[in-house]
Amino acid sequence: MKHPQQKKYLFLLFSLLLMLTSSFATANKLDETTAAMKLTPNIDAGKKTYELCAACHEKNGWGKEDGSFPVIAGQHRSVIIKQLADIRARNRENPTMYPFAGDDVLGGPQGIEDVAEYISQLPPNPSVGKGPGEQLEKGKKIFEKSCAACHGKKGEGNAEAFFPRIQGQHYAYILRQLKWIRDGRRKNANPAMLALIKNMDDKTLSAVADYVSRIKPKESQ
Repeated sequence: MKHPQQKKYLFLLFSLLLMLTSSFATANKLDETTAAMKLTPNIDAGKKTYELCAACHEKNGWGKEDGSFPVIAGQHRSVIIKQLADIRARNRENPTMYPFAGDDVLGGPQGIEDVAEYISQLPPNPSVGKGPGEQLEKGKKIFEKSCAACHGKKGEGNAEAFFPRIQGQHYAYILRQLKWIRDGRRKNANPAMLALIKNMDDKTLSAVADYVSRIKPKESQ
């Protein structure tokens, strides 16, 4: 029979091993962003994989106007890769995506690269869901002051910095993500962005989201 101290020691050791294993797995998943970015995409393979994604994001990648699913068509390949890697690593909470982003569906970094390349080449949505249109001037001023430096003057994003394209995105989706970032529900949120919006109320975030949803991608103008 083991001494109580031995049991305690074994329990602590087992717990430590579990933590190390979990950390190692998470690190590997996060490294998938770097690994995938170095690969040459197979767009035909990505198209085939996307057939599963289309169940929610629609065949054209335009999502849903009610914001339940975002526009992903035309998003930067690097952004798609990072978000998929974050979801796989549980660094971004998205239970709906977990089954579709797993190794058994996407495979490894090559699978991520393939589907990201295919999605990035889909034409953007020319007509997205918009907000009430009541505070557009306020939304524009806040966007130009606080958002444009990273997301671009036209919401075009920055592929090299992993800043997403937010132009041509559904109002309801943008607003939900802004609230989640402000309220700490997006674990992979950029700290600088959190600092900018943490004191903004719902009406202010709505104004920003409404303005951004009305910025049309150049390709759809």
